[in-house]
Order: sequence, then structure tokens, then C-alpha cells
Amino acid sequence: MAMTAIHIAATDRSPEVAFDFEAGQFAIKGESYPEDTARFFGPLLQSLREFVDSENPRRITFDITLQYFNSSSAKALMNLFQLLENAAKDGHDATVNWHYGEDDDAMQEFGEDFAQDFDGCAFNLCPDVVEA
Repeated sequence: MAMTAIHIAATDRSPEVAFDFEAGQFAIKGESYPEDTARFFGPLLQSLREFVDSENPRRITFDITLQYFNSSSAKALMNLFQLLENAAKDGHDATVNWHYGEDDDAMQEFGEDFAQDFDGCAFNLCPDVVEA
């Protein structure tokens, strides 16, 4: 069963989302402090859960590039990362790439904190050179 790709444009409060189930490529980019975090992230988590549960083990690559997120978004990210960790333990080749500006110490530290919770899923810290 092929799942329909999800693309949500960024707003001033929510990130851009690009989920390509067929390719196993997923991305969240921008700033995340939606008014209703559960309503924003809930359907995304559900779709990803259905994808992981319905597919034979395969490669999953998740790119996160956030400039800012609030505490409720951090909880949603933890739920997402736990889902990917469980997928890795079930045989999926899951990788998270945590992108941050090379001078953004706060986002680097958040990535390092998230990375500590991973055993099965690869978690890569990816400092990006920001063009002036």
C-alpha cells in the first residue's frame, strides 16, 4: 500500500514538513511553536507510525533543521524520535540528521541531548555552514 506524500508549507509558527514515504525521506524545517502542537504533530506521527508498521524493514532518513522550537514541540520531537528508535530495533535502517547553523550552540546542544537517547537509530549532528 503506497502512502501519499505529505507536504505542509511553513508558517510563522510551524515548520515546513516534507514526508516522502516512497523514498523513505522525511524532513522538518523552520521554526516550531504551533498554537496546537498535538494537532500539528499528531497526524504526522500517526502517518509515520502507519508507514513503519506497514512496510518491510527499509531505510528511513529523517532530516531535522530547526532554528527554534518550544517545549511542546520538543515533546513531539521526542515522540517522533522514539518511534524511529523503535523502528530501528524492528529492523529498519533509521537515521536522523540533526542540522543546525555552525554558530548555533543552543541547537547543537539540543541535538546532543536528543542523541543521548538513541541506541538503534543513527543520530548525526550536522553543522551547516550558513551563507552570509
